[in-house]
Amino acid sequence: MRKLANSELNRIDTDAFKEATKSPLILVLDDIRSLHNIGSVFRTSDAFLIEKIYLCGITATPPNKEIHKTALGATETVEWEYVADVVEVLKRLSAEGVSLQAVEQVVGSVMLNDFEVLPQQRYALVFGNEVKGVSQQAIDCCDGVIEIPQLGTKHSLNISVSAGMVVWDLFQKINAKRVSAE
Repeated sequence: MRKLANSELNRIDTDAFKEATKSPLILVLDDIRSLHNIGSVFRTSDAFLIEKIYLCGITATPPNKEIHKTALGATETVEWEYVADVVEVLKRLSAEGVSLQAVEQVVGSVMLNDFEVLPQQRYALVFGNEVKGVSQQAIDCCDGVIEIPQLGTKHSLNISVSAGMVVWDLFQKINAKRVSAE
């Protein structure tokens, strides 16, 4: 085996990214403190053609040197918008018919491996603060809550890790539905 050079990866450029059909996934980041977490979520969003990121509350916005350090230019490709009040964003998305799913641990949550996507449905995934998680106010706006199964002694994952896991899982499920529908 030989490691591929960057030039062999056939990556699309910024213009092609902006024109590409996006995954029907929207990410809502509420009160994220770490600039590196924000940048990592942008980078994951670029990798999986995420439709848009909403940055809410105390979540910092580009341009920012520390966000750029982990985003590696993804702030230039992924569409994003800052809205101070997460509830405002969630109400707007709900009115557009987007299924709102918090990623949190609550009574009645659906484990990620059991979460089923619906064809033609757009999803907004809500991720919360590194310490306090998704606020109850945001959870109350959501249609459901997805929980990442965990077996160890810790009860949480880094927000950028959680985002990567949930986005990858839903991305696979959505694409499997698309293929089976064709």
